[in-house]
Amino acid sequence: MVSTDPRPILHDALRLDGGDDHVELRYHAKRTRSVSVEGGRVDQAKVSEHTGVGVRVLSQGTFGFASTDQLEVGAIRRAIETARAAARASASARKDKLAPPPHVQLAVGQFDAPGFLELSEASIDERLKLVLELEAHARKQSTKIVSASSGYTEIFEEKGIVTSDGASAWTRVARPELRVMTVAQDAGELQRGARSVGVTGAWDCLFRGASADELGDGAARMAVDLLSAPYPEGGRQKVLLSPSIVGLLTHEAVGHTVEADFVEAGSCARGRIGTRVASDLVTLCDSGASEFADGAGGTLDVDDEGVRAKRVTIIENGILKSYLHDRHTAAREGVAPTGNSRAWEYDDEPLIRMRNTYIAPGEQDLDEIIAGISDGLMVDGPKNGQADANGEFMFGTLQAWPIKNGKKGELQRGVNISGMAFEVLGTVDAVSRDFRWDLGSGFCGKGQPAKVDAGGPWLSCKMLVGGRGQ
Repeated sequence: MVSTDPRPILHDALRLDGGDDHVELRYHAKRTRSVSVEGGRVDQAKVSEHTGVGVRVLSQGTFGFASTDQLEVGAIRRAIETARAAARASASARKDKLAPPPHVQLAVGQFDAPGFLELSEASIDERLKLVLELEAHARKQSTKIVSASSGYTEIFEEKGIVTSDGASAWTRVARPELRVMTVAQDAGELQRGARSVGVTGAWDCLFRGASADELGDGAARMAVDLLSAPYPEGGRQKVLLSPSIVGLLTHEAVGHTVEADFVEAGSCARGRIGTRVASDLVTLCDSGASEFADGAGGTLDVDDEGVRAKRVTIIENGILKSYLHDRHTAAREGVAPTGNSRAWEYDDEPLIRMRNTYIAPGEQDLDEIIAGISDGLMVDGPKNGQADANGEFMFGTLQAWPIKNGKKGELQRGVNISGMAFEVLGTVDAVSRDFRWDLGSGFCGKGQPAKVDAGGPWLSCKMLVGGRGQ
């Protein structure tokens, strides 16, 4: 990472600007280290670094953006002028002029997530050794395992947000991620197994839920067991969703529809503040903090406009309460910004993005919920899927288990589940007290990547299940 202290440089560049426009400076240093192994061989070992300053200027009612990879006052001042010129050149084409953001309490100080120094000082050799051992361990679990791969990635970020209206926030965060994948074969049929974990924090945070060997065991067992697993029956039915599937539903089918820029474009959540959109058992939130369990992969204290990344209660006891805002959509709605403005690299403009999105835990034990289901299906393991601005979704799952007369049956193959998000949430009749973050690995895409997390409890609801031949 860059050794020069960026604080006086950003403050001097802003002080010397002399203009009366709203100006945001964002220093962003990102370093990524990754290793991957397949078939006992190192497939990739890579270190990359991307450092610079992003500049956004609001002038004559519109934004201009520029960036520089030079950490010096003169280069940043030139970027400010470039952004200002871009804003003024496009101002005549903008009908709905933006006002300067109203005054809010902006973050000032140092905000470091735990684990940054500990992880950054460790050698990548230790990580490579574990990835090699993990891949070999998974591959040896069964003669039916024909291939395995494993990978480890860690992202270190240092940011500084300095604005003309008072923000001066400096953050450091580390996000490690570990994954293992297996392929099993029998009688010409192939099945895949996968386990992954991504967190915010130090190395040991990866193994709070399972050891490395347990992750490998789980991936291998999943692939082998699915070879002989039958297909579930399809149709509309009671479904018990695991925390990982709840997280996928929460993020993809609900979270994106309540991002204020999507709302303004006409998502299904538009105009529904104060109306019922779910069962009264459902409280859905998005938070910069890792709530209920440590280490959520989207954890941050301050967003990229200098706003504290507080918790947003999106749905409270079934009632839609809030959208996710940056400073400007919040001003148009007459509400406080929610700390959801994020950019992936220094040369990306901030967008409204989720952080850690979840459904709050309930009051029932999982065994109690299963006992209350006479005929249903338990599903786990996000596989793939899609959702649109109307909240309509279709997700693939890796594993399923029938529930008959309150008893969980033998493993079946995963199914596609589908429905309209708010309609499905309206059918929720049981929420477990168990809670897990389970989508911290990988990225959310919305024009640019973002590290997020999502999760929740086990959730009983009704939706369409696609069985074999459907």
